[in-house]
Amino acid sequence: MTPWILLIVSLGIILVGCDLFTNGIEWAGKKLNIAEGAVGSVLAAVGTCLPETLIAIIAIMMGKHDLGDESIGIGAILGAPLMLSTLAFFITGLAVFWYSSRGKRSRKIHVDHRVLARDLRFFFLVFGISAGAAYISSNAIKAAIAFGLLALYGIYVVQTFRDKRHPDANEDISPLHFRKSSDSPQVFMILGQSAIGVLVLTFGSKLFVDQLAEISISARLPALALSLVITPIATELPEKFNSVLWIRQKKDTLALGNISGAMVFQSSVPPAIGLLFTKWVLQEQAMAAILVALASSATIWLDLIIRKRVTTFSLTMGGIYYLGYLAWLITMMAGHKG
Repeated sequence: MTPWILLIVSLGIILVGCDLFTNGIEWAGKKLNIAEGAVGSVLAAVGTCLPETLIAIIAIMMGKHDLGDESIGIGAILGAPLMLSTLAFFITGLAVFWYSSRGKRSRKIHVDHRVLARDLRFFFLVFGISAGAAYISSNAIKAAIAFGLLALYGIYVVQTFRDKRHPDANEDISPLHFRKSSDSPQVFMILGQSAIGVLVLTFGSKLFVDQLAEISISARLPALALSLVITPIATELPEKFNSVLWIRQKKDTLALGNISGAMVFQSSVPPAIGLLFTKWVLQEQAMAAILVALASSATIWLDLIIRKRVTTFSLTMGGIYYLGYLAWLITMMAGHKG
C-alpha cells in the first residue's frame, strides 16, 4: 500500500486505541476514586505521552553516539509543547463548535477552572525554566535545574491527586468495552484495557510517523521541520483524539486536562532529560517555538482569569499562533537557502 493509504489506516488504528484508552482510564478514575482533573491531567496525559518521550530519548542517545543528530531530539522535545498548546487546543475548540452546531452538546465549555488554571501555571513555570536553562553554560547547574524540573512535576502530581472526585463524574461512563455486561468490572480488566489501548495507540502512532516521515523525505523537507513541526504532529496530535472523544461526551475537564496535563509533563520531564544528556543549546527556531507555545497558552489563561470561562475563540486561536510560527519558520529557512 502507498504511504498515503497507510497514513489513513494508521489514523483508524489510533482512533480504536483512543476509544479503548479513554474508556479504560475513566473507569480507573471511578474505581480508584480519583478526581476528573487527575484522570485527565495525569493518568491520561502521561499514559499517552510516554511513547513520544521515548522517541525523544532515543533520538538524543543516537546523537550522542554519532548515529544521528541530538538536535532532532531537542526539536522533538520542544515541538511537543508547541503542538499541544496550539494545534491540540485548536482542534478541541473546533470539536466543541462542530458538536454544538449538530446539537450534540452546548457551545459553552464546562471545565473545572481550578484544574486548568493550575495546569497552565505549572506549564508557564517549568517551560520558562527549561528555556532559561539554555543560557546557562555550567553543566552542573543545568543538571540541578533538570532535577528541579522533575521535582516540580512531582509537586504538580501530588497537588492534582489531592482533588476530590465529584459524584457527577460517575455519570455517563460507558460500560467497559472488555466487560460490557458488568456494572463494576475488576481492576485488572480496567488496567488491561487501558494498557492495550496505549499499545494500540503506540502501534498506530508509529505507523503514522513512519508514513509521514516517508512522505516528508520524498518531499525533501529538512530535518529541522521534521523534528520541530512534523514529528510532534505525528506523535502527539493523533492521540489527542482522546480530547475530541471527551468533548463529544461533554466531559470538558477530561478533554482539556488531557492536553494541559500533557503540556506540563512534556515541558518538564523531557526537557530535564535534554538538560542531562545534551548541551541544551537552543537555536532561534527552538526559542521561537517556546515563545509561541507560551503566548498561545497565555491567551487561554487570560480568558480563564478575566472572563472566568474558556471559549471556543481562545481555544481556536491556537491555530493562528501555529500558522504564524509555521509561516515564520518557512520564511526563515527559505532566507537561509537564499
